[in-house]
Amino acid sequence: MSGQGESWRTNLIRDPVIIQQLALQAKRVAVLGIKTEDKASQPAFFVPAYLQAAGVEVVPVPVFYPDVTHILGQQVYRKVADVPGEIDILDVFRKPSDIPQHLDDILAAAPKAVWLQSGISHPAVEEQLARAGIKVVSDRCLKVDHQQAAMHSKM
Repeated sequence: MSGQGESWRTNLIRDPVIIQQLALQAKRVAVLGIKTEDKASQPAFFVPAYLQAAGVEVVPVPVFYPDVTHILGQQVYRKVADVPGEIDILDVFRKPSDIPQHLDDILAAAPKAVWLQSGISHPAVEEQLARAGIKVVSDRCLKVDHQQAAMHSKM
């Protein structure tokens, strides 16, 4: 199959240059699976903390911590679809087997892009997101790509 039936594949972003542009252009990132400050040594906390320090608005969407109302000084939302306003990137810190349970929520939120962190991919979910017109980056670290893009943009 080729042609229009496969056009959704252009939403599966693999080109490192395009990935870095996407990372650098994001102004608002929701973080599904974010950890709390007491887990500061874990990527699910320090990646969004880095983004916030770099001037990106971070919107926490923790999966655990039912009593927590704020992370990184920002209001917590329990579902991605409950986040008001546009989401440039939904950064996902969930193990691959847990991602399908979030698919309907992600589709309802309709972020511009979904970023599955290093070590995370789920081809079936990625295809469904891409078919819905959402850009998808998988198995990459948003912090690393953002840092590299920022460094290159200053050259």
